[in-house]
Amino acid sequence: MQAKDSFLISLFQLILSIFTNMEKTEYRLIGLMSGTSLDGIDLVFTEISFNSKPEFSIIASETFPYSLDWKNRLSTAVNLDPAQLNKLDEEYTAYLTKVINRFIQKNEIDLLDAVCSHGHTVKHRPKQGVTFQIGNMPQLAKLINVPVVCDFRVQDVELGGQGAPLVPIGDRLFFNKFKYCINLGGFANISTEKDSRRIAYDICPVNTVLNYFMRKLHQDYDEDGKLSKTGNLDATLLEKLNSLHYYKKHPPKSLGIEWVNSEVIPLIEKNQKNIPSILKTFTVHAATQIANSLDNDPNTKVLMTGGGTFNKFLIDEIKSKSKCDFEIPDKQLIDFKEALIFALLGVLKLRGEVNVLSSVTGAKIDHSSGRIYEP
Repeated sequence: MQAKDSFLISLFQLILSIFTNMEKTEYRLIGLMSGTSLDGIDLVFTEISFNSKPEFSIIASETFPYSLDWKNRLSTAVNLDPAQLNKLDEEYTAYLTKVINRFIQKNEIDLLDAVCSHGHTVKHRPKQGVTFQIGNMPQLAKLINVPVVCDFRVQDVELGGQGAPLVPIGDRLFFNKFKYCINLGGFANISTEKDSRRIAYDICPVNTVLNYFMRKLHQDYDEDGKLSKTGNLDATLLEKLNSLHYYKKHPPKSLGIEWVNSEVIPLIEKNQKNIPSILKTFTVHAATQIANSLDNDPNTKVLMTGGGTFNKFLIDEIKSKSKCDFEIPDKQLIDFKEALIFALLGVLKLRGEVNVLSSVTGAKIDHSSGRIYEP
């Protein structure tokens, strides 16, 4: 075969591939997320279609809880030197491989278009141009033998953005009947439309702080906020927490575990030693900041998701401070909304469509972020 003929065939195959991808409207995906609250790895198997409008169905979902060893390693990873961090990255990638393969085998999943993974954030200092998620190494695709879309934050930071939050594209495409979407996870974050622009930002820490103090009592979390409810409110500490400089900043803005460790935990421990009182005061603080982010209108619909929605005391405190109409969906969507939206981020990347909004992150432009690794 002549070189010219070979070139023409390759060109034809490339054009055909692009055309086929543009025509494709149905995708089978796994989305996975590991948050700063260290509850575990959330996985969803979902089908997403792009026929008249983007729609999803969740076929299977599961959280794989972290062992105590992994919790300890991930909670202290920010202090590792580069060599130690690289070793942790390799080991975490191997661990993710086992979790993903187990999920695939258990649910007899086949014909996957991609696994779309957030990884686990170890460092997030966007002002210094730094964001780093472990578990996003190229060998993950080879180990699970499925294309992987991952590392969604790096490009946004390179474009001058916060690299977070990333979920608002899903709020716009999947949940636009709500004026506000709030996720209560390691941090509380909010997403809304303003003047036809999606605005979103981290409101305040939630489970990163509450779980930190519960671990001092050898418990993973405060079930239903029962212990928080028994504590005494420390008005002085509450005022100091509400006066933190972050709350005076305008969006786009985002929070990382470094800020919690340097600003929030020391402030709390300096002012209060009683853990139930700490939990109550911080819960009231978080509820105050969340309510302050809303318009306080009874006709305003607010979607609440994330593990923090199971904290009845926190939810009651938010409702006591806001007249909005709060909707708490079924448990599956509460637990797996973020993992679902990372599946969406991944498929938008595969389609070459925008998956990160500059109005949310402060990047120079809207863009299609993430890396694609083939097996």
